[in-house]
Amino acid sequence: MKKILIILVLLAGTVGTYAQTVEELKAEMKPKKDSVAAIQSRIKSIQSKIDAMPGWKIGAFGTIGATLSEFNNWYSKGIPNSSAGNIAFTVNSYANLKEDKFFWRNAANVNLSWVKIDDTDDPTDDDSYRQANDVFNITSLYGHRLNKKFAISTLGEYRTTILSNFNDPGYLDLGVGATWTPIEDLVVVVHPLNYNFVFSKGDNVFESSLGAKIVADYTRQLGDISFKTNLSAFQSYKSADFSNWTWTNSFGYTLWKMIGVGFDFGLRKNKQEALNYALNTQTLPDPTPTFDTVDNKLQTYWILGLNYSF
Repeated sequence: MKKILIILVLLAGTVGTYAQTVEELKAEMKPKKDSVAAIQSRIKSIQSKIDAMPGWKIGAFGTIGATLSEFNNWYSKGIPNSSAGNIAFTVNSYANLKEDKFFWRNAANVNLSWVKIDDTDDPTDDDSYRQANDVFNITSLYGHRLNKKFAISTLGEYRTTILSNFNDPGYLDLGVGATWTPIEDLVVVVHPLNYNFVFSKGDNVFESSLGAKIVADYTRQLGDISFKTNLSAFQSYKSADFSNWTWTNSFGYTLWKMIGVGFDFGLRKNKQEALNYALNTQTLPDPTPTFDTVDNKLQTYWILGLNYSF
């Protein structure tokens, strides 16, 4: 009985010592956490001062997504023997010059993807990778500062596809107006005098016109998180049928060094493109589509995959 009591006392003492040790370690760790937070705060303050300094700021980030699959004798699906693949990537790069009296901001966005579905039981089907997404956009904005938040500016923006139908259509916006920078990394461009040049073989659908250009761009990196959102809109003075807008978004979270998880999505409306597609794909003997009858659906895309930044 004495032995049992001695063992119980020793166990209680061990538990008490362990609990006391854990509490002591937690108490010791707390000021260190506070020190780390203070250091991180100072680093963030220094980085904000560096970002505010004049000079060039250059960087890039994007998303890479890929899926591969193969089915053999999977009878519950329509094609029991097949292989499929999807490859996609995006690039968001920038080169910005910031000076006291002027700024020059340059950016490029590329979004490309390919897909394939191979029915191994059908030797005549197309087993090659086919184009899916195809987006290419470059912009250059120059501004002469009137004060810290407003500037007189000129903008050039070019949009097209590069895997197929290069410059068919292609859009080139050139205009002048004002730029507003209410906070760091947010740029709002309003150019009431802008000409939208449209290049295309479909001359009966696509038409250049004079109008207003509005662009809002916010690109920021906060620690391991990087993101970019860009809205580019053109409002034609000639006809609303020639107006268009595109909104693209990229998010990235770095998990290890320069690699992480990324998500991209985009929205777009362009009535000229909708009509051109309807005319090229019409097969039924319906009335010929026009600007008044075409269904100008919302264009969308999204990509989820690995993220990179440098």
